[in-house]
Amino acid sequence: MTGNRWLELGVGLFVVGGLAALAVLAFKVGNLTSVEIADGYRVIARFDNIGQLKVKAPVTLAGVRVGRVTHIEMDDNFYAVVTMTLSGHHKNIPKDTGASIRTAGLLGEQYIALEPGGEEEVLKDGDEITLTQSALVLEKLISQFLYSKAEGATPGKK
Repeated sequence: MTGNRWLELGVGLFVVGGLAALAVLAFKVGNLTSVEIADGYRVIARFDNIGQLKVKAPVTLAGVRVGRVTHIEMDDNFYAVVTMTLSGHHKNIPKDTGASIRTAGLLGEQYIALEPGGEEEVLKDGDEITLTQSALVLEKLISQFLYSKAEGATPGKK
């Protein structure tokens, strides 16, 4: 092989490696690398607003992934009902646990963070988490801030 052929082969391998790295990154961002929870139990939570929360979003407790969002629907009272499957390894989560929707990472991936309560009774399959905090909507916060600044401004002042 000539020197040109080796250079072309090297460039080709570099491009293939770059494409493989992009594919791995795409799977990580899309949460497609994790497997389903086989021995888990399902709990639900109702939220006023879930923002951009999606099915397969992680459910964490103290920063540790303990489950995954498996279904999202709207009930008759216009609340978002989120079904989560929690791992069977975490069967000691108190029944008075709270759930909030949070944002992580640069891409703004949303997930559910559980905050354990102090009750001795634990969550079981089919239970509902009643203490919930909806997602923060950035546009709503900005409009409230601008409205409050406009209210405080006095006409004719510079």
